[in-house]
Amino acid sequence: MKRYIFSALLIIMLYFIVACNSSSTSITAVSSETVVIGFTASQTGNLNASSSRQLNGLQLWVDQINATGGIKLSNGITIKFKSVFYDDESNTDRVHEFYTRLVTTDNADFLISPYSSDLTATAASITEQYGKVMIAPGAADDALYQKGYKQIFQVYTPASRYLTGAVDMLTELDSTVTKIAFVHENTAFPTSAVEVAKAYAQENGYEIVLFEGYDTDTADFNSIVEAIEAAGAEAVMGGGYFQDGSMLAQQIYENKLTIKFISLLVAPSNPDFADLGEAALGVTGPSQWEPLSTFIPDFGPTGAEFLESYKDTYSNEGSYHSAGGYTAGLILQKAIIEADSIDPEAVKIALDNMEMTTFYGNIQFDTSNEAHGLQIGHEMVHIQWQRDDFGILVKQVIWPSDVTTAEPLYPKP
Repeated sequence: MKRYIFSALLIIMLYFIVACNSSSTSITAVSSETVVIGFTASQTGNLNASSSRQLNGLQLWVDQINATGGIKLSNGITIKFKSVFYDDESNTDRVHEFYTRLVTTDNADFLISPYSSDLTATAASITEQYGKVMIAPGAADDALYQKGYKQIFQVYTPASRYLTGAVDMLTELDSTVTKIAFVHENTAFPTSAVEVAKAYAQENGYEIVLFEGYDTDTADFNSIVEAIEAAGAEAVMGGGYFQDGSMLAQQIYENKLTIKFISLLVAPSNPDFADLGEAALGVTGPSQWEPLSTFIPDFGPTGAEFLESYKDTYSNEGSYHSAGGYTAGLILQKAIIEADSIDPEAVKIALDNMEMTTFYGNIQFDTSNEAHGLQIGHEMVHIQWQRDDFGILVKQVIWPSDVTTAEPLYPKP
C-alpha cells in the first residue's frame, strides 16, 4: 500500500515539475518580441547622398535601442527591432513594388518613408491602404499631408517654411536688394518650397525677375545661369536636392555670376558640399538640424551624444538627414512607450497626442482632417559656408539671429 502511495506522489511531483518547466518555457517565449520596421532607401540614383545619411541615422537608432535592451512594456514583454529595407533606386515604381512587399510579404509592423516627397507620396498610398503607421523623416512637401491620409507622420519642417526664412534674412541683411531669381527642380518638394517663397517675397515687395524649373537629370546649368544674369537678379533662391544644387552652385561660381545672396535647398546643409571649394563659400541654405544646434531634449540623447555616436559609427558628423533618420526612430520609440503597446491603433493615438523635444528640436503633429500628420512643432535654421581661422570651409548658423554661431558673410564673395 505504501509503495502505491509513494508512486502516486512521485507521479504528482513529476507532473508539477513538467508543468512548471512548460510554464517557464512559455514565459520565456513571450518575454521578448521583434518588431519589423520596413522602408526603402535610395542606395543608388540621384537621391543617394541624402537618403544614405537618413538610412545611417535610422540604423544607428535601431542598433542602439537593441543594444540597450529594447523597450520594456508593462506586461513584461521587451520590444526589439529589426529593419528590413530595399534599394528603391530613387524610382517611384520601385517604391510601389517594395512597400507592397514590405507589408504583404515581410510583414512589417511599422514603416519609415523613403527619402523625398515624390517617393514618399507613392509609399503613403500603400501605407494608407493597409493601415500601417509610417514615420516620414524625408518628405517635406505640405501637399502630401493634405490628402486625407491618417497613417503618415512628418518629421521635417514643411516645405512651405523652407525658404521664407531666407527672404526674411535677405531683408534684414540688405534693404536695397529688390530682384530675386527663383530656379528649382521640377519635383514636388522644391516646387512647393519655391512657390510659397515666391509669393512671400512678392508680399514683401520683391520683384521676381526669373521663375524657372529644370528637369531632375539636368547636368548643365549654364543656360539657367545665363538667364539669371540676363534678368538682373541680385539674389538667387531655389535648387532641389544635393546633386543638382551642388552643380548649380558650381556653375554660378564658374561663370563668375555677380549676385549678393544665394540660398539653396538641401545641398548646402550636406557636409559634402564643402568639396566644391570656393564655389561653396558664402552659399546659404535652410537646415532641419545642425551639429551646432543646442536643443535641450526631454526624450532621447543630447545633440552632443548623438553626434559622438554617429561619428564613431560612420566617421563623419552627418547632416540633418542623418539626424532626421535617427529622430524617426525616437518618435516611434516614444509612441510605443506612451501606448505601452505595439498595437498600430494605440501607437497612432500616441503619435496624435505627441508633444516632445528631442536633440533635433520640437516634435508635434497636426491632427486636423485638413493636414493630418503635418509637422507643426519643428523650426529650421539657416546655414552658410564660411572659412574658419585656419582657412577651412565650415558651416555656420546665421539665422535666426537668436541662435547664430557667426555673422553672415554678405554680400556673397
